[in-house]
Amino acid sequence: MDSAGQDINLNSPNKGLLSDIITDVPVDTAVAAHTPAVEGLTEAEEEELRAELAKVEEEIVTLRQVLAAKERHCGELRRKLGLSALDGLKQNLSKSWHDVQVSTAYKKTQETLSQAGQKTSAALSTMGSAISRKLGDMRSSATFKSFEDRVGTIKSKVVGGRENESDNFPSPAESGDKPLPERTPF
Repeated sequence: MDSAGQDINLNSPNKGLLSDIITDVPVDTAVAAHTPAVEGLTEAEEEELRAELAKVEEEIVTLRQVLAAKERHCGELRRKLGLSALDGLKQNLSKSWHDVQVSTAYKKTQETLSQAGQKTSAALSTMGSAISRKLGDMRSSATFKSFEDRVGTIKSKVVGGRENESDNFPSPAESGDKPLPERTPF
């Protein structure tokens, strides 16, 4: 397989293959012969290193080809089984979430947050009880009773006059076809 015609687009039918942009550049021995040797290397050592480099580059190309073939085969198997990329993603996420939940860090965090929630709940309950008690104490105080009496007096003066006028309304049995008397506000 030619490495120049490979495609790396993961959505492509040629998924996993390298694109035209990424190509292996083999070492040209003619050009390499003209480059100066690295200091401290003999010509024999340099030649040995160049041969090893060429071998490693050839292995890389072979491994890429094998990987591309394996990815194509994997894709074919997934299609035959009716599995989509989304199914694989769901499975990976599910497994990852399970791994997180069984991790010690997650368990410690969950325990700490649970304790914090319990303490917060207890504190809010205590605070609510204290507020209720203070409001009860305040309602029993002389100042509040005096204020309550004044509001009651003002209410009776404002509404009290109206209560006496309510006798002017006829009972439903007496009303017949007579209209109700009109009242003016305040």
